[in-house]
Amino acid sequence: MFRSLSLLFLGAASLSAAKPNVLFIMADDFRPEMGCYGSSALTPNLDKLAKRSVQFDRAYCQQAVCNPSRSSLLTGRRPDTLKLWNNGTHFRELNPDVTTLPLWFKEHGYTTRGVGKIFHNWHTKEKGDRRSWSADEFLHYESHGHDAPKVSGELPPNLATTTTGRTYTDVPLVECRDVPDEAYFDGRVAAEAVRTLAQVKDEAFFLAVGFWKPHAPFNAPKKYWDLYDRAKLPALNPARPEGAPDIAFHQSTEILGPPAKQQPLTAEQSAEMRHGYFANISYMDAQVGKVLAALEASGAAKNTVIIFFADHGYHIGEHSLWGKTSDFEFDAHVPLLISDLRPENHGRKTSALAELVDIFPTLVDLCGLPKPDGLDGKSLVPVLADPARKLKLAAFTQHPRPAYYDREPDKQPKVMGYSVRTADARYTEWRDWKTKAVTARELYLTEQDPAELKNHADDPAQAATLATAERLLLEKYPR
Repeated sequence: MFRSLSLLFLGAASLSAAKPNVLFIMADDFRPEMGCYGSSALTPNLDKLAKRSVQFDRAYCQQAVCNPSRSSLLTGRRPDTLKLWNNGTHFRELNPDVTTLPLWFKEHGYTTRGVGKIFHNWHTKEKGDRRSWSADEFLHYESHGHDAPKVSGELPPNLATTTTGRTYTDVPLVECRDVPDEAYFDGRVAAEAVRTLAQVKDEAFFLAVGFWKPHAPFNAPKKYWDLYDRAKLPALNPARPEGAPDIAFHQSTEILGPPAKQQPLTAEQSAEMRHGYFANISYMDAQVGKVLAALEASGAAKNTVIIFFADHGYHIGEHSLWGKTSDFEFDAHVPLLISDLRPENHGRKTSALAELVDIFPTLVDLCGLPKPDGLDGKSLVPVLADPARKLKLAAFTQHPRPAYYDREPDKQPKVMGYSVRTADARYTEWRDWKTKAVTARELYLTEQDPAELKNHADDPAQAATLATAERLLLEKYPR
């Protein structure tokens, strides 16, 4: 034990002396649909990265929507610490002096650059976070619905025909055009990341690259649609969990539009959108591959820590939900790959529970920097050294109701759903925002029911499991 601890500290010291670079890659709305996670998604570049990483099989976001999740992981603070649970409030409106992850690296001698979607770039008054970077961010401040293809000459036809329109009024919700990668935003993000790597390769750098995909609209170039036979994609089970309370669900407005205007999806429409989600994944994977290839070509790879993850997961029809903003596993569970500089850590998997709020202290440790005060997460470096090690008993996710409460007249949540994920269960309790009274409970036995299709909260046979999970939740979030 003492020898392994000594090696761990010696490793951290040597990393500090070398001042490693950081390549920080984030996807959007991406549950762990990767070949290395056992998915039928075609992700050769991410699978290759996994072979030089520790793969975290149980990593979880703190809130399954863009701004709260990104603000949380980039400051190392949970949504309740930041008092931020919506897309419309910039974290600096509430926490003007908080130190972000890239800012901390900048203050410790790194060149920090941001390409693509890192902070949440619209809805808020301030766009991105200029003070975190050594140069202006490469951003697209408009919403995902503005990701229209840009090509010289005539635009090829849209070969997707069954699900156009809906909430993405500026572009089709589903689009299959024979265009180059750079026609859409993520292709341009990859190209800019490659250019930025060439600029900073001889400096100590922290380069953050944020891809939009597989976030809707489902509009990858045609060659990525062609990778899949729609009939052979995993079958959709749209069943809602037995016994689940209504408060656990939402109205899927991101995809289906306002409830008053929603029309039921046909089986063909659902299948086409699921196909589009997988096409988006392979498109994003190809862009990641371009960045990783550029890193290798630059000569900086041997001294670069690489992290890949997503801001949160996503439903594509499961539980009859489309989009995020729930506490279910489909939304809370994220991929997480960490490639550090020690070859003995490469190609390993861990079932240790991890949270996105752990990323900040982990990268600080890997680069030998001091930790700022006030971080809510734990460094995962001990797990990188020993994947069998378990640092924590639980991971926590939360989401308010209404899901987008800041768009309501009073701009206040009515209910907050706090969820705890243990090694074998998920327990969620919904609390009245003002009184803190518990209005509904959920308990899913995730080892035997990974899709969370039966709520066991009222099952006397599971009273002990519920009590254990409830105790963990109350330790973190007292009523």
